Amino acid sequence: MNPQQPVHATTVAIRHAGEWKAVMILGPSGAGKSDLALRLIGLGWRLVSDDYTHVWASGGALRATAPTAIAGQIEARGVGIVSFRTRLVARLVLAVACVPEAVERLPEPQTRRFAGMDLPLLALDPRPPSAVDMVAVALQTL
Repeated sequence: MNPQQPVHATTVAIRHAGEWKAVMILGPSGAGKSDLALRLIGLGWRLVSDDYTHVWASGGALRATAPTAIAGQIEARGVGIVSFRTRLVARLVLAVACVPEAVERLPEPQTRRFAGMDLPLLALDPRPPSAVDMVAVALQTL
């Protein structure tokens, strides 16, 4: 693993098409990263990391894991730090950028570069209940 600074992101993974695929949720503090992750975890996803994610390229793919100090924990706003079953390492397939407003209906495809590789990027308002469905649909289209 490349010892780069961690990315300010929460990452969750789901077993899809025979392998663990991860979605990295980006945004500033208070943007809804952990909230969206908790809703996905409630649907069977696994926590990889909360708030900070180590990202590196390996074997032509991006990988993600949690910094050791926060592994297995997520902040539930108003509740505190809670422990969840985790996925130690997962292959990143999508980045979700939390935005505080509605997004374009048919946006142009976007990417964001991590560890020298481009990752598809979905801009998403994480507050509506349908946000978890949008992440799942985006994952299926990859």
